[in-house]
Amino acid sequence: MKKGNVRLRKKLLANGMLSLYLDFYPPILNTETNKYTRREFLKLYLFEHPKNQIQKISNIENLHTAELIQIRRLNEMRKHDVYSDFEKEQLEIKRIGRGSFLEYFKNLADKKEGNNYQIWYAAIIHFENFLSGRDVTFKDITVTLIEDYKEYLLKAKNRRDTGNTLARNTALSYHNKLKTTLKRAYKEGKLRTDINAGVDCIKEQESQRNFLTLNEAKKLFATPCSKNIVYKISMFSTLTGIRYSDIAKLTWSEVQYREDDGHYIRFKQKKTEGLQTMPISDEAYEVLGDRTNDNDQIFGGLKKWDVDRVLPVWVAQAGITKHITFHCFRHTYATLQIFSGTDIFTISKMLGHKSVKTTQIYTKIIDEKKREASLRISLK
Repeated sequence: MKKGNVRLRKKLLANGMLSLYLDFYPPILNTETNKYTRREFLKLYLFEHPKNQIQKISNIENLHTAELIQIRRLNEMRKHDVYSDFEKEQLEIKRIGRGSFLEYFKNLADKKEGNNYQIWYAAIIHFENFLSGRDVTFKDITVTLIEDYKEYLLKAKNRRDTGNTLARNTALSYHNKLKTTLKRAYKEGKLRTDINAGVDCIKEQESQRNFLTLNEAKKLFATPCSKNIVYKISMFSTLTGIRYSDIAKLTWSEVQYREDDGHYIRFKQKKTEGLQTMPISDEAYEVLGDRTNDNDQIFGGLKKWDVDRVLPVWVAQAGITKHITFHCFRHTYATLQIFSGTDIFTISKMLGHKSVKTTQIYTKIIDEKKREASLRISLK
């Protein structure tokens, strides 16, 4: 096996000076850029044509310094061949620790798509602001640093509206992106300790979740809609609880049938990236229309702009005064299931929630409605 080598070379500059640099073979990892390189410029210079004794002495001193650095680098490369397994492991730990955590964070974000990609990069921008423009290596990542970042997020200004701080749930989303990165880095051995496990999550702020009652839903779908595709996806979401992002990309290959179980949808959730198998009713299946080729999008030609423009007008025409967005159909599905007696664990699975805690917000809504109902009867 050929051993690595380091050569001292000179590069003529425009000002007539010679810049000294090391030429590595094979290339080595530059811990600042986290990329492999053949060159290390030493920031030492020689006079190409020294004119006096001072310049000659300067050349001798700088050349000697460069040669010492060359020997040191060569020893570092070749000594690796005689290290024990333990010493090699320790060297590898140090090498990984010098890698850029920020670059790793960005690489993970690059693998995301659509709106999820935008959210990841917004999280990275805030992390960069927190770091004040400096890089951070894996060995620099500590529980204290991440806790400080959490406090930063809770006070950070909204980039779109600098007069206000980030909404708490937005800060939670950004913080979770970093926690996901920490978890993966530990799993891949880039972090020596599970930093993620030592950092508490930002607590979710309960938000207003509007939904339609069963009578309101029937009233809405009895009202003509100016865009048939908006009508169909709204009804489909109400009957299944599926998000707009998953409905928009739904293909016929994801709609399947089992003789003993009926129709169901098997798809990858865009938000959580989890694989979901969801039984659907015959009524929901009929909304999909006539089946075509497997790779065809079921709701081809769907535009979010049409939904945002048409939905408020349609809701108003139905005589419903609530502020209803498309996501409210998912809330409607969940609350109607609870009103019908479906247990919280089944609903959680149907909605594709990773934790039943996310689903429990709907039980609180129902409890509020029960309290309101209890106060309607008075014998006074």
